[in-house]
Amino acid sequence: MALTDGEREKALARAAQHIFSLGLDDAAAQLCQANMTYGLAKLHYLQRDMGLPADATFIGSPDMTITRNSARWAAGIGYGGKICWGDGSAPVIVLDVKPNVCGMLVGGLEERPDLDETARRIHALSTNHIELDGIPLNWDFVKGNHFIDVFSVAETATGVSLLPYVFVIHCAAPEIRSSSDFGLGLYWDDSPALGELAEVLETPWGALHILRDEAADAYWHCHQFAEQFSLRRKLLAAERIFGDFALISNTVHQKLLNPNEILLGCHDTSEGDVLFPFMLRADLPGYLMKGHPNLDDAQIEALGFKARATKLGVLERLRGANILPHGAGYALPGLRGLKRVIEAGPKRYFVMESAVSGQELIISDLHDLAGAQYRGEEVLARALECGLGSVAATLQPLYVLKA
Repeated sequence: MALTDGEREKALARAAQHIFSLGLDDAAAQLCQANMTYGLAKLHYLQRDMGLPADATFIGSPDMTITRNSARWAAGIGYGGKICWGDGSAPVIVLDVKPNVCGMLVGGLEERPDLDETARRIHALSTNHIELDGIPLNWDFVKGNHFIDVFSVAETATGVSLLPYVFVIHCAAPEIRSSSDFGLGLYWDDSPALGELAEVLETPWGALHILRDEAADAYWHCHQFAEQFSLRRKLLAAERIFGDFALISNTVHQKLLNPNEILLGCHDTSEGDVLFPFMLRADLPGYLMKGHPNLDDAQIEALGFKARATKLGVLERLRGANILPHGAGYALPGLRGLKRVIEAGPKRYFVMESAVSGQELIISDLHDLAGAQYRGEEVLARALECGLGSVAATLQPLYVLKA
């Protein structure tokens, strides 16, 4: 269905109203919000097409930022938050959000692991043929923001008891992105079988790749297997690299919570009494956090969300957000902020202001954007300010392994 210019503008304005940002309002957060406006407009279009209320929302966590996954960004999806397009019962899964079951395992150690021996064990893990459920494993510790970190425990909160040393393994499960004997795969653009099954819905802002009804059920079962596979994969790696250890937590922070809701880089604090890892840059401490139920009515009121959420009929989504960032997200220190967006068909060009010269810079695909770096303690401060959690332990970095 074609829209007039006025209808497009109105739809985008309505989509922007469904973004609830806890972010820092820096250049990266502004880009996330601008891009998610288009993503939500597409989701609202899908909901109307299905005869459902057009109420898809994005709750941006304190680390909301860009994503360097080109297909996800081109679809209008940012990173750092929760996207919801239904209550879990709507028979539709949106594939463009691209869940990859990425997560972190945290383990405790009595003694500081020897660096040379740890490196040799990682090498053996990476070069030997290892399978899990008959699937050959392709270790991804060196890719993107994945890592193995080793820390000493610097400080713990009252009532928290940890061994002297802690390691964190951060990785996904790339083996499950394409189709196999175990299911369709997670990425529509990596799995020919999934790409063939997906319905392409053309919207005024570009295509959405979706699954409905039985196809959505099949994908959901595949995703549930992939999530458990990711947890067991990290556990296998931890045992091979560190031997005996005390398991502190093993979580996934990029996953579908149900067929209509996804976490993008967030812990789900409703999981219970868990110590969630909150990892910053290699030169800064790491943290283990206790998540708090969020958002409550006082937090929603303090953030200025209540009246808007009530009017839009999405207040309960905010009350049950239960998000906690897993890290700080990308910053773009060379950019001051977003000035405007240029649309060229389904493609978007973001006009940014240089923080150095003041000149305008036009960017689109962020995969190879120069100057991106990770934020620091300001994201932790914001998460604490918003009441999303509390610090259970402070971890002093000893070494980072990218191998």
